[in-house]
Amino acid sequence: MIGSSRLGAFDPQVEGALRMPDSRSGPVRSLLTRLMIALFALGATTMIVYVGRDGYLDNNGAGEISLMDALYYATVSLSTTGYGDIVPVGATARAVNIAVITPLRVLFLIVLVGTTVELLTERSRQSFRIQRWRSRVREHTVVVGYGTKGRAAVETLLGDGVEPEKIVVVDTDRARLDVASGLGLVTVSGNATRSAVLRIAGVQLATTLVVALDRDDTAVMVTLTARELSRSISIVAAVREAENVHLLRQSGASSVIISDETAGRLLGVATRSPAVVEVVEDLLTPDAGFAISQRQVEPAEVGGSPRHLPDIVLGVVRGDRLYRVDSPAVDAIERGDQLLYVRKATPPEDD
Repeated sequence: MIGSSRLGAFDPQVEGALRMPDSRSGPVRSLLTRLMIALFALGATTMIVYVGRDGYLDNNGAGEISLMDALYYATVSLSTTGYGDIVPVGATARAVNIAVITPLRVLFLIVLVGTTVELLTERSRQSFRIQRWRSRVREHTVVVGYGTKGRAAVETLLGDGVEPEKIVVVDTDRARLDVASGLGLVTVSGNATRSAVLRIAGVQLATTLVVALDRDDTAVMVTLTARELSRSISIVAAVREAENVHLLRQSGASSVIISDETAGRLLGVATRSPAVVEVVEDLLTPDAGFAISQRQVEPAEVGGSPRHLPDIVLGVVRGDRLYRVDSPAVDAIERGDQLLYVRKATPPEDD
């Protein structure tokens, strides 16, 4: 286990930016649920008192207990105020108070006290979960930007079997972060060009950084900052313009994807061969149809040709270089090679 000290000291101004996912219902829904329980207890007590009103006495001499009197008694009784102006005097009324109204009073107090205690302890609970996460986080993926590209990247990671707690999303838009948190992802609110924000996301302990921003200049700054924090992290960045690819690579990006040009090529292909686009989309979707994956070669495959394997091999990764399957350099598979191949996608299991 890696100690939290390896994450470095937090900037006090951004320490509160880190938020752990909460599987419980939202605060508004929780408060409404508790309010409904309290109203139920109040309404039930009112009806019980009103139905058994002959067993109650109003010390103010107002005569028979009315519905308003019953509601008044239920209110002061459940809140343990108990002015004593309306009291049960009959044996049945007192028995009902002991057996029914007292449990309703306890339920009412639990709802009120529970809400107050939860609000007071929420900050401490979040702080504890953050500290525990910091002590355990390692070999995770950080996604900067949760727009269209960032969401698609996260969906692909989740579809490929990555656990939600192994993904950290960094963005400045609170609404986007709320969506990510709803998927069980750890979120960090802040500008990823700041090293303090990336430290909170644990970039120095992560294996991969995905830069999915809409501005190329910001992507360059994030890449530079992340590379300064970690020399070993793999940085995958998206750019809109091809002329900025060399800037990302000089900044330390391991892989650069030209989003606009890639979309343009697919649009061009779709005009003549729309089925090709469907196949490409299918290959890029890990939880349906077929998918492109990467794996280590098996000992029995060493020395053989990648073209003769049962899998449909598209390329061979040797060292830091990718070779097409028809390249003479990879006519014979070597130990340590990795294969890019087509596999049947595994659909997600139903909960």
